[in-house]
Amino acid sequence: MKIICIGRNYTEHIEELSNERPDEPVVFIKPDSAILPKEQDFYIPEFSNDVHYEVEVLVKIKKVGKHISEKFAHNYYDEVGLGIDFTARDLQSKLKEKGLPWEKAKGFDGAAVIGEWLPKTNFENLNNMEFSLLKNDKEVQKGNTSLMLWKIDELVSYVSQFFMLKKGDVIFTGTPAGVGRIEANDYLSGVLGGRELFHLKVK
Repeated sequence: MKIICIGRNYTEHIEELSNERPDEPVVFIKPDSAILPKEQDFYIPEFSNDVHYEVEVLVKIKKVGKHISEKFAHNYYDEVGLGIDFTARDLQSKLKEKGLPWEKAKGFDGAAVIGEWLPKTNFENLNNMEFSLLKNDKEVQKGNTSLMLWKIDELVSYVSQFFMLKKGDVIFTGTPAGVGRIEANDYLSGVLGGRELFHLKVK
């Protein structure tokens, strides 16, 4: 499986990082080794002093597809979830300044948290799902999929033009505003549609 991530998909997050609004989705990849094993703590890597949390709605692909039409995209996934795209912001900034790829800042071991999966039928409208991230029981990020620049089906279609989607692939759909730094002993939990889908401790 592969992890396909979308950057800059919420206007307020684009603004908080002083990025330019893209004309099309920003896509990057995390290796499967970036997945944080279930029930494992997240350890801040030694190479970064500024790791940020980024909560995101996730989509799990259920069958092979390529050049998928947007109107048929809903046939390629049955489950949605919530996760964290951990980012070594200091390292990312250095790489971006030099025009270099972001992989070291986004794809390091443990940088992808994948929570519990829910049937998409649990939700009346996938384009109106509320989600949030709590740090030490305080809400630090809050978003709604209605605020996405590109909706889920648009992303599935767009990504499939470049990468053949396979069963088990996961799409991280972008993060809303409110990203911030984590510290050792922080406790993070993610909520989608009123249900906690993951929690973890930071070491």
